[in-house]
Amino acid sequence: MPTKASMHWSLGKRLRAGMQRLIQTRVWGMDIHPSASIEPTALIDRTWPKGVHIGPQTSIGEEVVVLCHDMTRGIYLDTRIGARCVLGPRSIVLPGVSIGDDCMVMPGAMVTKDMPSGSVATGNPAEIRARAEG
Repeated sequence: MPTKASMHWSLGKRLRAGMQRLIQTRVWGMDIHPSASIEPTALIDRTWPKGVHIGPQTSIGEEVVVLCHDMTRGIYLDTRIGARCVLGPRSIVLPGVSIGDDCMVMPGAMVTKDMPSGSVATGNPAEIRARAEG
């Protein structure tokens, strides 16, 4: 049975996540589906917030970085993450990348190119492979 302290901590975490989502979508204008789950420590680009597109039932882990701009080259590109994707902790998605539906980005992977639906990305730079059936 959860303790009173853990229930308060859980409520605080949900409240913080709700406020963060409100700011991301209403103030910055990001396109994030309401059913997407984003950890509070994830860094979603605020330099070009209208370039962020996150699909339904997507899970973004702790300290994930999703970028839509590159200040050194002066580019601003849309970054799209499809439906039912999972981005592991500390993974990085570079500007202009499109991740298809049902994809998985393993922890620490740096996605530098588009991922087709149903694929898995591992490593830095990420190697993209088809998901094993089974």
